[in-house]
Amino acid sequence: MTAVVVGVLRETGGERRVALDPKAVSTLTRQDRSVLVETGAGIAACFPDADYEAAGAVVSSREAVLSDCDVLAVVHGPDDGLTSTLRSGQMLIGLLDPLNNLTTIGRLADAGVTTVAFELLPRTLSRAQAMDALSSQSSAAGYRAAIVAAEAFGRYLPMMITASGTATPAKVMVIGAGVAGLQAIATTKRLGAVVTGYDVREASRAEVESLGAAFLTRSVSQEAADDGYATALSPEEETAQQAELAHALTSFDVIITTAKVPGRTPPVLVSADTLATLRHGSVCIDLGSSDQGGNVVGSVDGQRTTTAGGVTVIGAGELASDLPTSASQMYARNVVAVISSLVPQGEVVVDLMDEIHAAIVVTHQGAVINPALRSAMELPPPSVVSTSVGSSTPATARAS
Repeated sequence: MTAVVVGVLRETGGERRVALDPKAVSTLTRQDRSVLVETGAGIAACFPDADYEAAGAVVSSREAVLSDCDVLAVVHGPDDGLTSTLRSGQMLIGLLDPLNNLTTIGRLADAGVTTVAFELLPRTLSRAQAMDALSSQSSAAGYRAAIVAAEAFGRYLPMMITASGTATPAKVMVIGAGVAGLQAIATTKRLGAVVTGYDVREASRAEVESLGAAFLTRSVSQEAADDGYATALSPEEETAQQAELAHALTSFDVIITTAKVPGRTPPVLVSADTLATLRHGSVCIDLGSSDQGGNVVGSVDGQRTTTAGGVTVIGAGELASDLPTSASQMYARNVVAVISSLVPQGEVVVDLMDEIHAAIVVTHQGAVINPALRSAMELPPPSVVSTSVGSSTPATARAS
Protein backbone atom coordinates (compact mmCIF):
# COMPACT_ATOMS: atom_id res chain seq x y z
CA MET A 1 0.00 0.00 0.00
CA THR A 2 1.35 3.42 -0.98
CA ALA A 3 1.94 5.69 2.01
CA VAL A 4 -0.38 8.66 2.35
CA VAL A 5 1.48 11.91 1.68
CA VAL A 6 0.76 14.80 4.03
CA GLY A 7 1.57 18.29 2.79
CA VAL A 8 2.26 21.51 4.70
CA LEU A 9 2.38 24.97 3.14
CA ARG A 10 3.82 28.27 4.24
CA GLU A 11 0.85 30.31 5.43
CA THR A 12 0.08 33.63 3.75
CA GLY A 13 -1.50 36.91 4.85
CA GLY A 14 0.90 37.53 7.72
CA GLU A 15 0.03 34.31 9.54
CA ARG A 16 3.08 33.14 11.53
CA ARG A 17 1.81 29.72 12.58
CA VAL A 18 2.40 26.53 10.62
CA ALA A 19 0.14 23.47 10.51
CA LEU A 20 2.82 20.92 11.48
CA ASP A 21 5.96 21.33 13.56
CA PRO A 22 8.98 19.00 13.26
CA LYS A 23 7.88 16.89 16.24
CA ALA A 24 4.51 16.23 14.61
CA VAL A 25 6.33 15.34 11.39
CA SER A 26 8.34 12.74 13.33
CA THR A 27 5.10 11.27 14.66
CA LEU A 28 3.62 10.99 11.17
CA THR A 29 6.71 9.48 9.61
CA ARG A 30 6.88 6.86 12.38
CA GLN A 31 3.32 5.96 11.36
CA ASP A 32 4.57 5.28 7.81
CA ARG A 33 3.18 8.49 6.39
CA SER A 34 5.25 10.71 4.12
CA VAL A 35 5.41 14.46 4.75
CA LEU A 36 6.13 17.23 2.26
CA VAL A 37 6.88 20.70 3.61
CA GLU A 38 7.08 23.87 1.56
CA THR A 39 10.42 25.63 1.80
CA GLY A 40 10.33 28.13 4.64
CA ALA A 41 6.93 26.96 5.92
CA GLY A 42 8.01 27.06 9.56
CA ILE A 43 10.44 29.97 9.59
CA ALA A 44 8.03 32.44 11.19
CA ALA A 45 7.35 29.92 13.96
CA CYS A 46 11.09 29.30 14.51
CA PHE A 47 11.16 25.91 12.77
CA PRO A 48 13.91 25.94 10.11
CA ASP A 49 13.82 23.64 7.09
CA ALA A 50 16.72 21.60 8.50
CA ASP A 51 14.59 20.62 11.50
CA TYR A 52 11.87 19.29 9.22
CA GLU A 53 14.37 17.32 7.19
CA ALA A 54 15.86 15.85 10.38
CA ALA A 55 12.34 14.78 11.37
CA GLY A 56 11.93 12.88 8.10
CA ALA A 57 10.10 15.38 5.91
CA VAL A 58 10.99 16.31 2.36
CA VAL A 59 11.29 20.08 1.94
CA SER A 60 10.16 21.12 -1.50
CA SER A 61 8.50 23.85 -3.54
CA ARG A 62 4.90 24.91 -3.04
CA GLU A 63 4.00 23.49 -6.43
CA ALA A 64 5.49 20.10 -5.58
CA VAL A 65 3.70 19.93 -2.24
CA LEU A 66 0.34 20.70 -3.83
CA SER A 67 0.94 18.28 -6.68
CA ASP A 68 2.06 15.30 -4.64
CA CYS A 69 0.18 15.45 -1.31
CA ASP A 70 -2.94 13.44 -0.52
CA VAL A 71 -3.72 15.36 2.68
CA LEU A 72 -3.02 19.09 2.98
CA ALA A 73 -2.87 20.58 6.49
CA VAL A 74 -3.35 24.34 6.78
CA VAL A 75 -4.01 26.85 9.54
CA HIS A 76 -6.49 29.02 7.64
CA GLY A 77 -8.91 28.25 4.84
CA PRO A 78 -7.66 28.52 1.25
CA ASP A 79 -7.78 31.70 -0.79
CA ASP A 80 -9.11 31.64 -4.35
CA GLY A 81 -5.74 30.70 -5.81
CA LEU A 82 -5.21 27.71 -3.54
CA THR A 83 -8.84 26.62 -3.91
CA SER A 84 -8.48 26.45 -7.67
CA THR A 85 -5.27 24.40 -7.33
CA LEU A 86 -6.66 21.59 -5.16
CA ARG A 87 -7.77 18.47 -6.99
CA SER A 88 -10.30 15.70 -6.62
CA GLY A 89 -9.37 13.11 -4.00
CA GLN A 90 -7.23 15.43 -1.89
CA MET A 91 -8.15 16.13 1.72
CA LEU A 92 -7.88 19.62 3.23
CA ILE A 93 -7.69 19.98 7.05
CA GLY A 94 -7.71 23.29 8.89
CA LEU A 95 -9.54 26.15 10.56
CA LEU A 96 -11.64 26.74 7.46
CA ASP A 97 -14.41 28.91 8.98
CA PRO A 98 -16.85 27.12 6.65
CA LEU A 99 -20.06 28.86 7.72
CA ASN A 100 -18.57 32.22 6.71
CA ASN A 101 -17.05 30.88 3.47
CA LEU A 102 -19.93 29.13 1.76
CA THR A 103 -18.78 30.00 -1.76
CA THR A 104 -15.35 28.49 -1.18
CA ILE A 105 -16.92 25.37 0.35
CA GLY A 106 -19.11 25.00 -2.73
CA ARG A 107 -16.09 25.27 -5.02
CA LEU A 108 -14.17 22.67 -3.02
CA ALA A 109 -17.14 20.30 -3.17
CA ASP A 110 -17.41 20.74 -6.92
CA ALA A 111 -13.69 20.02 -7.26
CA GLY A 112 -14.05 16.73 -5.37
CA VAL A 113 -11.92 17.85 -2.42
CA THR A 114 -12.63 16.34 1.01
CA THR A 115 -12.61 19.22 3.50
CA VAL A 116 -12.29 18.88 7.26
CA ALA A 117 -13.06 21.88 9.49
CA PHE A 118 -11.88 22.02 13.10
CA GLU A 119 -14.59 24.55 13.97
CA LEU A 120 -17.30 21.90 13.61
CA LEU A 121 -15.74 19.43 16.05
CA PRO A 122 -18.19 18.24 18.75
CA ARG A 123 -16.05 19.57 21.59
CA THR A 124 -18.04 17.99 24.39
CA LEU A 125 -16.94 14.47 23.37
CA SER A 126 -13.99 13.29 25.44
CA ARG A 127 -12.39 11.45 22.52
CA ALA A 128 -12.47 14.67 20.49
CA GLN A 129 -10.26 16.58 22.94
CA ALA A 130 -7.00 15.69 21.18
CA MET A 131 -8.43 17.21 17.97
CA ASP A 132 -9.75 20.41 19.57
CA ALA A 133 -7.85 23.10 17.71
CA LEU A 134 -10.24 25.83 18.83
CA SER A 135 -9.33 25.16 22.44
CA SER A 136 -5.59 24.90 21.82
CA GLN A 137 -5.51 28.15 19.88
CA SER A 138 -7.83 29.90 22.34
CA SER A 139 -5.45 28.98 25.14
CA ALA A 140 -2.58 30.62 23.27
CA ALA A 141 -4.72 33.68 22.50
CA GLY A 142 -5.81 34.08 26.12
CA TYR A 143 -2.24 33.94 27.38
CA ARG A 144 -1.07 36.39 24.75
CA ALA A 145 -3.95 38.77 25.50
CA ALA A 146 -2.59 39.24 29.02
CA ILE A 147 0.87 40.03 27.66
CA VAL A 148 -0.51 42.49 25.09
CA ALA A 149 -2.59 44.17 27.79
CA ALA A 150 0.47 44.59 30.01
CA GLU A 151 2.37 46.16 27.11
CA ALA A 152 -0.46 48.51 26.10
CA PHE A 153 -1.38 49.65 29.62
CA GLY A 154 0.61 52.64 30.81
CA ARG A 155 0.92 51.50 34.40
CA TYR A 156 2.16 48.49 36.32
CA LEU A 157 -0.22 45.54 36.46
CA PRO A 158 0.91 44.42 39.94
CA MET A 159 1.17 46.48 43.07
CA MET A 160 4.72 47.83 43.25
CA ILE A 161 6.31 49.14 46.45
CA THR A 162 9.39 51.22 45.70
CA ALA A 163 11.47 53.93 47.31
CA SER A 164 9.52 56.37 45.17
CA GLY A 165 6.17 55.24 46.48
CA THR A 166 3.58 52.52 45.98
CA ALA A 167 1.82 51.80 42.69
CA THR A 168 -1.68 50.35 43.04
CA PRO A 169 -2.43 47.18 41.05
CA ALA A 170 -4.42 47.36 37.85
CA LYS A 171 -8.00 46.09 37.85
CA VAL A 172 -8.63 43.62 35.02
CA MET A 173 -11.98 42.34 33.80
CA VAL A 174 -12.08 39.23 31.59
CA ILE A 175 -15.44 38.69 29.90
CA GLY A 176 -16.07 35.07 29.00
CA ALA A 177 -14.80 32.11 31.00
CA GLY A 178 -14.10 29.72 28.17
CA VAL A 179 -10.61 28.45 27.37
CA ALA A 180 -9.31 31.86 26.26
CA GLY A 181 -10.88 33.69 29.16
CA LEU A 182 -9.60 31.32 31.82
CA GLN A 183 -6.09 31.51 30.38
CA ALA A 184 -6.29 35.31 30.33
CA ILE A 185 -7.49 35.30 33.95
CA ALA A 186 -4.70 32.97 35.05
CA THR A 187 -2.00 34.97 33.26
CA THR A 188 -3.09 38.45 34.38
CA LYS A 189 -3.40 37.05 37.89
CA ARG A 190 0.19 35.76 37.70
CA LEU A 191 1.25 39.21 36.51
CA GLY A 192 -0.14 40.64 39.73
CA ALA A 193 -3.34 42.34 38.61
CA VAL A 194 -6.58 42.31 40.57
CA VAL A 195 -8.70 40.15 38.26
CA THR A 196 -12.45 39.67 37.90
CA GLY A 197 -14.13 37.21 35.54
CA TYR A 198 -17.57 37.47 34.02
CA ASP A 199 -19.69 34.88 32.25
CA VAL A 200 -23.43 34.41 31.86
CA ARG A 201 -23.03 30.68 32.56
CA GLU A 202 -23.39 30.08 36.29
CA ALA A 203 -21.19 26.98 36.04
CA SER A 204 -18.25 29.26 35.22
CA ARG A 205 -18.15 30.78 38.70
CA ALA A 206 -16.25 27.86 40.24
CA GLU A 207 -13.70 27.83 37.41
CA VAL A 208 -13.02 31.56 37.72
CA GLU A 209 -12.75 31.49 41.49
CA SER A 210 -10.44 28.44 41.38
CA LEU A 211 -7.90 30.69 39.64
CA GLY A 212 -8.01 33.21 42.48
CA ALA A 213 -10.11 35.76 40.60
CA ALA A 214 -13.39 37.32 41.69
CA PHE A 215 -16.57 36.48 39.79
CA LEU A 216 -18.86 39.35 38.84
CA THR A 217 -22.36 38.62 40.10
CA ARG A 218 -25.09 39.12 37.52
CA SER A 219 -28.86 38.75 37.39
CA VAL A 220 -29.01 37.21 33.89
CA SER A 221 -27.78 33.64 33.57
CA GLN A 222 -27.93 30.91 30.93
CA GLU A 223 -26.81 27.36 30.38
CA ALA A 224 -24.31 25.90 27.95
CA ALA A 225 -25.66 24.41 24.72
CA ASP A 226 -24.71 20.98 23.40
CA ASP A 227 -21.75 22.49 21.52
CA GLY A 228 -20.29 23.91 24.75
CA TYR A 229 -21.11 27.55 23.94
CA ALA A 230 -23.62 29.60 25.88
CA THR A 231 -27.20 29.50 24.63
CA ALA A 232 -28.57 32.64 23.02
CA LEU A 233 -30.23 35.25 25.23
CA SER A 234 -33.63 36.72 24.52
CA PRO A 235 -33.62 40.39 23.42
CA GLU A 236 -34.85 41.44 26.87
CA GLU A 237 -32.20 39.36 28.65
CA GLU A 238 -29.49 40.68 26.35
CA THR A 239 -30.50 44.29 27.06
CA ALA A 240 -30.50 43.66 30.82
CA GLN A 241 -27.16 41.87 30.67
CA GLN A 242 -25.49 44.65 28.67
CA ALA A 243 -26.80 47.38 30.98
CA GLU A 244 -25.63 45.50 34.04
CA LEU A 245 -22.20 44.80 32.56
CA ALA A 246 -21.76 48.35 31.28
CA HIS A 247 -22.28 49.74 34.76
CA ALA A 248 -19.63 47.40 36.20
CA LEU A 249 -17.00 48.01 33.50
CA THR A 250 -16.45 51.65 34.38
CA SER A 251 -14.26 50.68 37.35
CA PHE A 252 -11.77 48.54 35.41
CA ASP A 253 -8.45 49.51 33.84
CA VAL A 254 -8.12 46.59 31.41
CA ILE A 255 -10.98 44.71 29.74
CA ILE A 256 -10.38 41.48 27.80
CA THR A 257 -13.33 40.13 25.80
CA THR A 258 -13.35 36.56 24.51
CA ALA A 259 -16.80 35.89 23.02
CA LYS A 260 -16.02 34.40 19.63
CA VAL A 261 -18.40 31.77 18.26
CA PRO A 262 -17.56 30.13 14.89
CA GLY A 263 -20.05 30.96 12.17
CA ARG A 264 -21.87 33.61 14.18
CA THR A 265 -21.61 37.37 14.55
CA PRO A 266 -19.81 38.06 17.84
CA PRO A 267 -21.97 39.70 20.52
CA VAL A 268 -21.28 43.32 21.44
CA LEU A 269 -20.12 43.39 25.06
CA VAL A 270 -18.57 46.86 25.24
CA SER A 271 -20.80 49.44 23.58
CA ALA A 272 -19.88 52.91 22.37
CA ASP A 273 -21.59 54.38 25.44
CA THR A 274 -19.57 52.11 27.71
CA LEU A 275 -16.32 53.02 25.97
CA ALA A 276 -17.10 56.67 26.56
CA THR A 277 -17.35 56.07 30.31
CA LEU A 278 -14.02 54.24 30.68
CA ARG A 279 -11.09 56.10 32.19
CA HIS A 280 -8.45 57.72 30.00
CA GLY A 281 -5.64 55.17 29.55
CA SER A 282 -7.88 52.10 29.85
CA VAL A 283 -7.23 49.19 27.48
CA CYS A 284 -9.68 46.86 25.72
CA ILE A 285 -8.38 43.64 24.13
CA ASP A 286 -11.01 42.16 21.79
CA LEU A 287 -10.37 38.46 21.11
CA GLY A 288 -13.74 38.25 19.38
CA SER A 289 -12.73 40.70 16.66
CA SER A 290 -13.13 39.54 13.05
CA ASP A 291 -14.48 40.68 9.71
CA GLN A 292 -17.89 39.79 11.17
CA GLY A 293 -17.56 42.44 13.90
CA GLY A 294 -16.30 42.28 17.46
CA ASN A 295 -17.14 42.34 21.15
CA VAL A 296 -15.95 45.95 21.45
CA VAL A 297 -17.59 48.60 19.30
CA GLY A 298 -15.07 50.07 16.88
CA SER A 299 -12.48 47.29 17.18
CA VAL A 300 -10.78 46.36 13.92
CA ASP A 301 -9.11 42.96 13.79
CA GLY A 302 -5.34 43.32 13.77
CA GLN A 303 -5.39 47.04 14.53
CA ARG A 304 -4.87 49.24 17.58
CA THR A 305 -7.00 52.37 17.84
CA THR A 306 -7.55 55.05 20.47
CA THR A 307 -10.94 56.56 21.22
CA ALA A 308 -11.55 60.27 21.71
CA GLY A 309 -11.63 59.55 25.44
CA GLY A 310 -8.16 57.99 25.40
CA VAL A 311 -9.16 54.30 25.56
CA THR A 312 -6.91 51.92 23.61
CA VAL A 313 -8.90 49.30 21.67
CA ILE A 314 -6.98 46.34 20.22
CA GLY A 315 -8.69 44.02 17.73
CA ALA A 316 -7.06 40.66 18.37
CA GLY A 317 -9.11 37.90 16.77
CA GLU A 318 -6.01 35.99 15.65
CA LEU A 319 -3.79 36.65 18.64
CA ALA A 320 -2.57 33.04 18.76
CA SER A 321 -0.49 33.93 15.70
CA ASP A 322 1.57 36.21 17.96
CA LEU A 323 2.66 33.11 19.89
CA PRO A 324 3.59 31.15 16.77
CA THR A 325 5.94 28.52 18.17
CA SER A 326 3.77 27.28 21.02
CA ALA A 327 0.52 27.74 19.10
CA SER A 328 1.91 25.76 16.14
CA GLN A 329 3.09 22.95 18.39
CA MET A 330 -0.36 22.58 19.93
CA TYR A 331 -2.14 22.92 16.58
CA ALA A 332 0.10 20.29 15.03
CA ARG A 333 -0.97 17.77 17.69
CA ASN A 334 -4.59 18.47 16.77
CA VAL A 335 -3.80 17.89 13.09
CA VAL A 336 -2.05 14.59 13.84
CA ALA A 337 -5.04 13.43 15.90
CA VAL A 338 -7.43 14.17 13.03
CA ILE A 339 -5.19 12.43 10.51
CA SER A 340 -4.98 9.39 12.79
CA SER A 341 -8.76 9.24 12.87
CA LEU A 342 -9.43 9.84 9.17
CA VAL A 343 -6.39 8.03 7.76
CA PRO A 344 -6.09 5.06 10.14
CA GLN A 345 -4.46 2.42 7.91
CA GLY A 346 -2.77 4.23 5.09
CA GLU A 347 -5.86 5.46 3.25
CA VAL A 348 -8.52 8.06 3.83
CA VAL A 349 -11.63 6.56 5.46
CA VAL A 350 -14.63 8.78 6.14
CA ASP A 351 -17.06 6.94 8.41
CA LEU A 352 -20.30 8.90 8.33
CA MET A 353 -21.69 6.85 11.21
CA ASP A 354 -18.91 8.20 13.44
CA GLU A 355 -20.21 11.37 15.09
CA ILE A 356 -16.84 13.10 14.88
CA HIS A 357 -16.38 12.34 11.18
CA ALA A 358 -19.97 13.31 10.45
CA ALA A 359 -19.43 16.65 12.17
CA ILE A 360 -16.03 17.77 10.90
CA VAL A 361 -16.10 16.47 7.31
CA VAL A 362 -17.73 19.23 5.29
CA THR A 363 -17.36 18.03 1.70
CA HIS A 364 -16.63 14.57 0.34
CA GLN A 365 -16.82 12.88 -3.05
CA GLY A 366 -18.19 15.89 -4.84
CA ALA A 367 -20.86 16.96 -2.36
CA VAL A 368 -21.40 19.05 0.75
CA ILE A 369 -22.27 16.40 3.34
CA ASN A 370 -22.26 18.34 6.62
CA PRO A 371 -25.88 19.01 7.71
CA ALA A 372 -25.13 22.47 9.14
CA LEU A 373 -23.42 23.57 5.94
CA ARG A 374 -26.16 22.11 3.75
CA SER A 375 -28.72 24.04 5.77
CA ALA A 376 -26.71 27.26 5.48
CA MET A 377 -26.43 26.73 1.74
CA GLU A 378 -30.17 26.00 1.49
CA LEU A 379 -29.55 22.46 0.25
CA PRO A 380 -31.81 19.49 1.12
CA PRO A 381 -30.58 16.89 3.63
CA PRO A 382 -28.30 14.12 2.23
CA SER A 383 -30.33 11.42 0.52
CA VAL A 384 -27.94 8.55 1.27
CA VAL A 385 -25.54 7.96 4.13
CA SER A 386 -22.84 5.29 4.01
CA THR A 387 -21.14 3.60 6.93
CA SER A 388 -17.60 3.94 5.63
CA VAL A 389 -16.21 5.53 2.52
CA GLY A 390 -12.56 5.11 1.58
CA SER A 391 -10.72 7.43 -0.74
CA SER A 392 -10.29 4.71 -3.33
CA THR A 393 -13.81 3.28 -3.23
CA PRO A 394 -16.79 4.31 -5.38
CA ALA A 395 -18.96 7.03 -3.90
CA THR A 396 -21.82 5.56 -1.92
CA ALA A 397 -22.59 8.63 0.13
CA ARG A 398 -23.82 11.42 -2.08
CA ALA A 399 -25.92 14.42 -1.09
CA SER A 400 -28.31 15.25 -3.85
